[in-house]
Amino acid sequence: MHKINIGLTEQQRHGVMNLLNQDLADANILLVKTKKYHWDVVGPQFRTLHKLWEEHYQELTINIDKIAERIRTLGCYPTGTMAGFLKIATLKEHSDKIPTATKMVTQLVEDHEQIIRNLRNHIDQCSEEFHDQGSADFLTDLMEKHEEMAWMLRSFIEGEAVEPDGKKQPAATKVPVAV
Repeated sequence: MHKINIGLTEQQRHGVMNLLNQDLADANILLVKTKKYHWDVVGPQFRTLHKLWEEHYQELTINIDKIAERIRTLGCYPTGTMAGFLKIATLKEHSDKIPTATKMVTQLVEDHEQIIRNLRNHIDQCSEEFHDQGSADFLTDLMEKHEEMAWMLRSFIEGEAVEPDGKKQPAATKVPVAV
């Protein structure tokens, strides 16, 4: 086998691979949750959330492939089983109970935000500890995609609240900040 000579030691490459494998695991857990909610959502928000989550799980699928390919680029192998993902993921599976649509959105926001926090840490580690600016840049792009998905989800739950029976909750009065 040809020895990899890309300006990173084997230890640096394996350190980055460990970070990327955790990101890969979290992305796979989030993909499963997003697809499950896509299938199970009901209520007046059904169409909007069903379509939004389809867009998100398509984006997550692309990201998962890119993470795995980045690991291979470094001469390492990605984790590839659910058992393996569950061992190293920071995200946890949710119960078998089917939450309300708003609770689904809230749970996905929390997961995206956890991934974003992890990615910020991994970006710093790639740059400072492992001296791999390429992986740091790759993770920055990935983080920005999660930030956008989290923003879209937060925008949904920050809008007008709807009860499970379709009735609107009384709107809270928002006071503009004084300039």
